Amino acid sequence: MARDTGFPAADAENDFSRQRRRAELSRLVSWLRREPDDVNEILPFDEVVAAVGRVGERSLGLQVIPVNSIVGSVDRTRDFDRFFRPMSTRVRERWQRLAAAQRRGESVPPIQVYRIGSMHFVSDGHHRVSIAYAMHWSTIDAYVTEIQTKISPDGIAQRGDLVIKDHRRLFLTRVPLSGPQRAAVVVTDPWEYAEISQSVEAWGFRLMQEVGEFLSRETVARRWFGEEFLPVVRMLRAAQMLPDHTDAEAYLWVARERYRLVRQHVWNDEIIAELSHLAPRRHRPASP
Repeated sequence: MARDTGFPAADAENDFSRQRRRAELSRLVSWLRREPDDVNEILPFDEVVAAVGRVGERSLGLQVIPVNSIVGSVDRTRDFDRFFRPMSTRVRERWQRLAAAQRRGESVPPIQVYRIGSMHFVSDGHHRVSIAYAMHWSTIDAYVTEIQTKISPDGIAQRGDLVIKDHRRLFLTRVPLSGPQRAAVVVTDPWEYAEISQSVEAWGFRLMQEVGEFLSRETVARRWFGEEFLPVVRMLRAAQMLPDHTDAEAYLWVARERYRLVRQHVWNDEIIAELSHLAPRRHRPASP
């Protein structure tokens, strides 16, 4: 790390230039590694909220929060990267003025953030967060507003993760499972959530025809999980089929093939045995 000169303005200027170089180097490394374009992008608050669904919010007041938990912004996603390094020189003047003031020991007001899960999104104080990252601060004072969401935001690390969260939220709207049942139905391809939703709704329609009465989405979801999903998954696991797939992915694959081959919405050991030789296997990447 470069040694300070003792002159706040000069040191602030050096800090900014260093962060700009790091931002550009990070972009170059990501390009050379052929990483996704969004790996260095700051998370956009509105898109995250839309993906996980807003239920409500509450003010938590002034708190001390970890700097590395600040991963997103309400409205400055083009000015800073994932680690709040400046993406251009247009923020230089204000950045250096605030950094020099902090080096002189002047007081800095708390930032304002929204909290979603363990993540924080800046609504006011982007330059101060950027300086905190540059100075390797571990914590920062912040006024926190917590956002309650329909589904868990866990697992969101980059912008691309929002697609699967959005599809999962829509799936749980159409198939309102809860508790352990909700946690058991997981896929890695976001489009498969839509396919499972259609499968459950079709199953529910046939069930309503059979019982001769209307059933709520909650009832259909609960009965589908207990009467359709679990028995199929147990048969698949007993037959040691699709071990590299999640339970939901395995169910979806065999449900497609079952109807394609036998044209019936029934399950038994003979059907599982007939499908076992067709089961695909995922190719896992070699260990580094």
